[in-house]
Amino acid sequence: MTVLTFCLVVVAGFFAGLVGYVTGIASLISYPALLAAGLSPVSANVTNTVAMVAVGVGATAKAGAAVNDDSRSLLLHAGCAALGGLGGAALLLTTSAEVFAAVVPFLIAAASASLLLQPKLRELAGGRSFPRLYPLATAVVALYGGYFGAGVGVMFLALILVCTSETIWRASVLKSVLTGVANLVAAVGFAVFGPVHWVAALAMGLGAFAGGWYGPPLVARLPPTAMRVGVALCGFGLAGYLAIG
Repeated sequence: MTVLTFCLVVVAGFFAGLVGYVTGIASLISYPALLAAGLSPVSANVTNTVAMVAVGVGATAKAGAAVNDDSRSLLLHAGCAALGGLGGAALLLTTSAEVFAAVVPFLIAAASASLLLQPKLRELAGGRSFPRLYPLATAVVALYGGYFGAGVGVMFLALILVCTSETIWRASVLKSVLTGVANLVAAVGFAVFGPVHWVAALAMGLGAFAGGWYGPPLVARLPPTAMRVGVALCGFGLAGYLAIG
């Protein structure tokens, strides 16, 4: 990889991290950038998972203390995300991703619809939280994230906003923490068994860390309803892109 390509991947990583924090669709930028840098599809997929750990690290470093007021709950859900991410990585390394890819657009579209309908869903739930469903669903979403990854941030954001009464700012930070944990566990497996391109992962990770760092202040300035609808529309766009891709 040339110095110019390295720098371009860093820039792509920054925008992937920033967009990924705000919308949850970082892979729409990072994955094509890695392909353009010359990586094979399989190598780009696992390298992207390793690099996107940095988004969660950057966001947590910037705003993680704000969601650590209930450390027991945070540890529980982080543990579920870790188990799910490990299972997803194991599936990816032992099965064909093409089997699961067929249903991915529908999963992302369903999560996007949940975001659009979130106020109504919370109203129907009577404002209740779902302490049993939430951890289980966290593990399932993380399983998907470790296996395929595209749009997992949208799914986590929808899950948190539907199952809890968290504000969208806190939900965005929690989404990044859980996504980062799932990616980290999967990345460990890929580091040992997968074809990670480490120079590209370093370049993408450097940019992604910066993007994750600047994400929380940006979200804090965005109108909550506009952001929720915007993320949902981006999710529908990603679902359509994957469906016809």
